[in-house]
Order: sequence, then structure tokens, then C-alpha cells
Amino acid sequence: MTLVGSVRRIVAALTVLPAMAVTVHASDFNDYPTSARVEYVFGCLKANGETRQAIEQCSCSIDVVASLLPYDRYITAETVLSMAQVRGDMGSPFRTSEQATGAINDLRRAQAEAEVRCF
Repeated sequence: MTLVGSVRRIVAALTVLPAMAVTVHASDFNDYPTSARVEYVFGCLKANGETRQAIEQCSCSIDVVASLLPYDRYITAETVLSMAQVRGDMGSPFRTSEQATGAINDLRRAQAEAEVRCF
């Protein structure tokens, strides 16, 4: 094998590796089901006005949240927020536990980053 042939193979391998990394990242980024993304965007639109600009900003926002927070952690935070609204002893663990607070804080940090990037 010649030096030129070796260099071509190395260049070809180096060209393929970044594309594979992007593909892996894209699959991580798209672990949110479409229904969860739509639900987020609908809520965001209600909070920010139902304009074309808000659609763009809210779509951007869920993309940022999805890139920063794994879907299972997002579901945990959404569940905690929902259950914390239950009155009495049933909702108390969701309002006071360290794990619940951590999940909510993760979601709020991701949403704050989305706010900075998208709005």
C-alpha cells in the first residue's frame, strides 16, 4: 500500500466519524415523542400569544429543552409539577421531597436556557 493510499483511507475515516457523531446526537435529541413536543408548544403558545413568531420561538424552546434534558427526566418533572397541585397529604411528597425539587429545577434550568436562546 502506498503512502497516498494510506492517507486517503485516514481522510475517509476522519470524514465519516463526525457524521456518525452527529447521527448519534440527533437520535438523542429526538427522544421526545411528537405528542410531547406538540403539548409543550401548545402550552407555550397559550403563555406567549398565538402568533407566527411565538410558534417559531416555542418550537425552538422545546428543541432546546429536548437537547438539554432527557425525556424521562422531563416526564418526571412534568409529573411532579402536576402532582404538586394536589391538595393535602397526597400532594405533599411532590412539594417537599428533594428528588421532586431536583427534577423541577432541571426542567426550569432547561427552560431558562431555552428562553435565552429562543425569545
